[in-house]
Amino acid sequence: MSDSAPVARSPIAPAAPEVVAAGWAVSGRRSGAALTLTDCTPLAKVAVKASWDGAMAKALGVSLGIATRITWDFGAGGVPILLVGSGPGEWHALAPPGTHACIAEQLAKTAAQVDELVTVIDLTHGRALVRLTGERSRDLLAKECGLDLADHVCPDGAALRSAVAGLASDLVRDDRDGARSYLLHCERSSGQYLFDSLLDAGDEFGVEADGFVPPGI
Repeated sequence: MSDSAPVARSPIAPAAPEVVAAGWAVSGRRSGAALTLTDCTPLAKVAVKASWDGAMAKALGVSLGIATRITWDFGAGGVPILLVGSGPGEWHALAPPGTHACIAEQLAKTAAQVDELVTVIDLTHGRALVRLTGERSRDLLAKECGLDLADHVCPDGAALRSAVAGLASDLVRDDRDGARSYLLHCERSSGQYLFDSLLDAGDEFGVEADGFVPPGI
């Protein structure tokens, strides 16, 4: 009997072999390169918009330009979340696949407790998200954007918004296991272009596409 469960798809075509993980069609490739690019679109992405200095901002506790790791317990264990102060009066919560509804509900409950206008939007299927990891990732990004990514300007935990490969993109420095790493997300329709542009720019540094492994955050 064939499995008829729906499968979500990223706008970025998965490198062979294609597998299904956490309900998403993803690449099953496992690269050993020193510089890798991974499609992380399956991650939950929930946006919050509110006054930059209001009660919701205080409840979230994350300032503009900062990304902080927190854990929320939804009754089935702790869920790791990267909460990003991505713009004036704008935050993004990034978390493992399948947690978007719980996160949106929790943020809506928090919003209901403050006396101001707050908007909570599930952007999981509306944004493309990639992760670039490796020591040469900064050199690659220097070819694609005009940001100063020196450690004293953009340390681990910094969140920026800029044009990357000509696209309006959110960029978060989020090192993994001591390795330099960046998360970049843009409009879904531009996801394949961003991915291909980064692969092309990183060819001289030996960048390789790597597969997504849940929870991925």
